[in-house]
Amino acid sequence: MRRPDLNILAQFVVVARHLNFRRAAKELAISPSTLSDRIRELEDQMGGRLFNRTTRSASLTDLGVTLLAQTADALAVLEDAANGIATGATQGQLVGKIRINGPRPALELCLMPLVVSFLAKNPGVRVEVVTQDELVDVVAGGFDAGVRYTEMLAQDMIAIGLGAEQRMVIAASPDYLKQNGTPRHPRDLLGHNCIGTVFATGNVLPWSLERQGEDVEFTPQSNLIVNSIENSLIGARASVGLVYTFEDYVVEDLATGRLVEVMPEWTPPFPGPSLYFSERRLMPPALRAFVDHVKEPTGLHTTKPKPSR
Repeated sequence: MRRPDLNILAQFVVVARHLNFRRAAKELAISPSTLSDRIRELEDQMGGRLFNRTTRSASLTDLGVTLLAQTADALAVLEDAANGIATGATQGQLVGKIRINGPRPALELCLMPLVVSFLAKNPGVRVEVVTQDELVDVVAGGFDAGVRYTEMLAQDMIAIGLGAEQRMVIAASPDYLKQNGTPRHPRDLLGHNCIGTVFATGNVLPWSLERQGEDVEFTPQSNLIVNSIENSLIGARASVGLVYTFEDYVVEDLATGRLVEVMPEWTPPFPGPSLYFSERRLMPPALRAFVDHVKEPTGLHTTKPKPSR
């Protein structure tokens, strides 16, 4: 079999990242038809389809996923080396690109402080952080790593904890509680306006409550359903209803009395999210440096996620 051209392999990685030939062609500054022909050439060399294609998008086949896992890291290392030479980087100056995805609260509250401090030390690295609440295959999506909570991780991933425990809270404005009463038990929520949070999939976030081994999952009922934390807080501050969110987002509101926490015994702390990535023989230097940086503040070690129950 003829050895695949490195340029075509690099173009394959770009298509795999976008899962769209037109967007990939735009990034590569070539025509979609030319890109399509080159991917077909690569498919002929590999002996099978790499993408399932439609008129609007593409998805990786099993062969495509395997090829991406085996080539993306090697190409990233080569690209980092070339970038270092092109920019005149001195020995020891790190260059490269890292792509990470995850749900917004985990990225904002846990990942971004680490990204900012990492970039302060390594200004030659470019970090792309993509908010994505739905679960995706980080390899198939062209990401170097992702951020997820442990129960959502596949067992073949390496995970590093990103920090301390987190906690959800239920809160409302003093005026709302004065007019509607203060709930003491999950059953009391049935009589309240509970601001809902909807995902891109259309699913509404359930309120997961726990006290001394008693678990309650409550589906909020409200005349306000939003898809952003800011909008849920705007509603709560305006006395529309109760909000269910991460404690870190309402620290100032609770401290000033603009919002009041209710039922705190039903929202115990839980383990924070983890940075995760596939086990690999060759890791791009920028990603390796970021992994080491993540481990520095806590002294945590890389671990295999436990099987979800």
